[in-house]
Amino acid sequence: MNFIDYYKILGLDKSASQSDIKKAYRKLARKHHPDVNPNDKEAEKKFKEINEANEVLSDPEKRKKYDKYGKDWQHAEEFEKARSSQGSSQSRGRRTSSQNYGEHDFSDFFESMFGGSGNFSGRGQTRFRGQDLNAELKLHLRDVFKTHKQTLTVNGKNIRITVPAGIENGQTIKITGHGGPGHQGGPNGDLYITFGIINDTPFKRDGNDLYTSVNLDLYTALLGGEIMVNTFDGQVKLNVKPETQNGTKIKLKGKGFPVYKKNDVYGNLYITYNLVTPTNLTQKEKDLFKKLAELRK
Repeated sequence: MNFIDYYKILGLDKSASQSDIKKAYRKLARKHHPDVNPNDKEAEKKFKEINEANEVLSDPEKRKKYDKYGKDWQHAEEFEKARSSQGSSQSRGRRTSSQNYGEHDFSDFFESMFGGSGNFSGRGQTRFRGQDLNAELKLHLRDVFKTHKQTLTVNGKNIRITVPAGIENGQTIKITGHGGPGHQGGPNGDLYITFGIINDTPFKRDGNDLYTSVNLDLYTALLGGEIMVNTFDGQVKLNVKPETQNGTKIKLKGKGFPVYKKNDVYGNLYITYNLVTPTNLTQKEKDLFKKLAELRK
């Protein structure tokens, strides 16, 4: 396995804060997302690398292991146990290797100690955790408005998962134990699923809030009245205030998108009024508007 520098992938150095990592990930995920780069295999590969890097570096515990062991970070516990055993053997006067291992020699260490039959100092087989796997699941925005079940195929196996309402585009979740098989009795790896959310609705989503615009006729804008507007899950009646101006924004509390893993908690819906002036006026209508204009003078 070639070494992948997760910091380099995100354009960061080892001193980067968790906030730096989050910002870099979001920026690169948007740039290389398959929806933005359709049929671009290179962008798809880059997108997977970005998600893999974020999955490790955004987790303080995983990041600590990665900083210490590099690409062998997933075998950190095995390494520590082996090194401890090696030290114990030396203290009892047993014959052991006197080689010192540097930061970049862990792979050679694992190969020499655990390769072949997987035996170490004749104490039986060492178990290794299976490889983590990554998959992408594309859904429509309306699909993730409610919690539901999805079935996806990974390595020829069908896996049924629960997709929580409110999941975001580019978000990754972990399915424990559904990664690659463990070796010599070790546990399976995990499966990481990254969601690609396709928005084909008239609503713009920003976190848990939704934004849309509604056309408002001149007469209702001037005199006020009631109108019916579409929300994400149905229509509601709104009272329009008299003399409402073009571009006026209103907030419908709790009519936005569901908050991830919080039952019955929703963001807000923000509506912008677009004033529509009448066309194809009759002569009588024109005369009336002229009288109104004269009154305004």
